[in-house]
Amino acid sequence: MSPEDFEAAVSDALLLIPDKAARAMDNVAIFIEDDYTPQPGDDPDTVLLGLYEGVPLTERDSWWDAGSLPDRITIFRQPILDICGSRQEVIDEVAITVIHEIAHHFGIGDDRLHELGWG
Repeated sequence: MSPEDFEAAVSDALLLIPDKAARAMDNVAIFIEDDYTPQPGDDPDTVLLGLYEGVPLTERDSWWDAGSLPDRITIFRQPILDICGSRQEVIDEVAITVIHEIAHHFGIGDDRLHELGWG
């Protein structure tokens, strides 16, 4: 899948977010990168499909708005392509990954996401 088609899949996945939830998203930017580079202290074999970095809405206080950078959601193209065997599988996995990372923005943890089938 070309980088442009992958970007389109991410854009399409964002359209799956219910309007009410999309309007509630606050100060979050979505990026696409080729791969995750493990950080110091990470297992060097770490593979991520997506990453949420920021302060979840459930943890924000009145101090948060004072100059805070946007939360960042990154979707990693190559790991998704590596685990998928077809174009449709890529589209489905991108949607799952985007929803999963946006859920973190709303304060939903991995355990609950797995219970809900978005793990």
